[in-house]
Amino acid sequence: MIVLDTHVLIYDALAPGKLSARARKAIDSAFADRELACSDISLWEIAMLASRKRLDLSVDVRQFLEDLIAARDIRVMPITAEIAVLSQAEMFSHGDPADRLIAGTALYHQAQLVTSDAQLRKLKQVATVW
Repeated sequence: MIVLDTHVLIYDALAPGKLSARARKAIDSAFADRELACSDISLWEIAMLASRKRLDLSVDVRQFLEDLIAARDIRVMPITAEIAVLSQAEMFSHGDPADRLIAGTALYHQAQLVTSDAQLRKLKQVATVW
């Protein structure tokens, strides 16, 4: 399984040219194996970006999210008690709570995290792809 960061979900759906070749290959491979996942906080982030007009969608945000999940058969991973606690570990210098939860989700599930976020890619405990 691989966990997709929020911006990777957006790029995959709307601007695949922004994905690196390694990210694209990892996504395509995981899609073929039905092993794509995201943290549920990513759905909130996308809805928030759309409501603040920072993400221009051609459809209603709810429809976009439903289509995004269905098109790639993405498993939406809930924030569990373990992930909530793990996201507060000292290893996370990242100030963004959503990014901490996304990385915590990947770490908890022992999954690679597809992200271009330089701070997340520096984490030794989380395997990343970009």
